[in-house]
Amino acid sequence: MNLSIKDISLRAILERDLPVLCKIYGSTRTEELDKGTNWNQEQKQFFIEQQFFAQHEYYQNNYTGAKFYIIEKENTVIGRLYIDFFFEKKGFRIIDITLLPDWRKKDIGSAILNEIIKKAAENKMKVSIHVESFNPAMNLYKRLGFIKISETNGVYHLMEWSPE
Repeated sequence: MNLSIKDISLRAILERDLPVLCKIYGSTRTEELDKGTNWNQEQKQFFIEQQFFAQHEYYQNNYTGAKFYIIEKENTVIGRLYIDFFFEKKGFRIIDITLLPDWRKKDIGSAILNEIIKKAAENKMKVSIHVESFNPAMNLYKRLGFIKISETNGVYHLMEWSPE
């Protein structure tokens, strides 16, 4: 997928990206681990690495048609985008989109999401994503026209954007 966002590009993940992908993943768990555990840094890092590699293996094995991208700004890694453009032959599924903390709230995520929505609209396809109910990005998805389709365990909301 090519982006038309100034200085932002996507490239396929490589084996050598695993450490930075783990860092990106870990950035989503920092607050939770700081507030919810009394673990030291070593214990937190061990947990993050275990969770990341389990998630990474799951995504690689279960989303075989998906594209796994590094998001870069002027050749600097700033995030990841995992997306399946033909999920269950129904539409686009954003498996994960995460920016490193220094790159959040700079309209980069919304610009990428708008490009995904535009591409889906051109193909008359829906876009879906699972979002934790407490994820601050929930407001962004709602602003972009995503609606809650279902809920799992009171935590995970399946959000969907439709071209209709």
